[in-house]
Amino acid sequence: MSMPIVITSALRRVQRGHGKGFTAEAPRGPVHLPARIAVMLAFAHTMRDEIAQSRLPDQAEAARRLGVTPARVSQLLDLLSLAPDIQEHILFLEAVDGRQPMYERQLRPLVRERHWSAQRAAFDQLRRRATAPTHTSMSQDRTP
Repeated sequence: MSMPIVITSALRRVQRGHGKGFTAEAPRGPVHLPARIAVMLAFAHTMRDEIAQSRLPDQAEAARRLGVTPARVSQLLDLLSLAPDIQEHILFLEAVDGRQPMYERQLRPLVRERHWSAQRAAFDQLRRRATAPTHTSMSQDRTP
């Protein structure tokens, strides 16, 4: 007859690679990584340089080598039309504990703006919305 295992400490779920389990270790603190949009923008700069230096003949070849559609390559390269100060801000963004500060899709309307002043205004609005506190609805606050 096996004895039941009694755990008296607090456990938290962890994932290492594909394995999942539990540990009694306290969390190490927030994990800061470059935001996905920052990596995409840096990659767009690299891709533009590769095309400019004729290491890649064109965007279509870049798409074939990356295994994405030419439209996706265009979307990435469109990020380069953002105002330089917006690009700089994006390159320094961090994802904290996996939470992305913004997404490429949110920036698509900005890239269509021709004037950097309009881009800056729209980007400021986007940043304010991203940092605004979320409010719960009244129905969620009620207790039965």
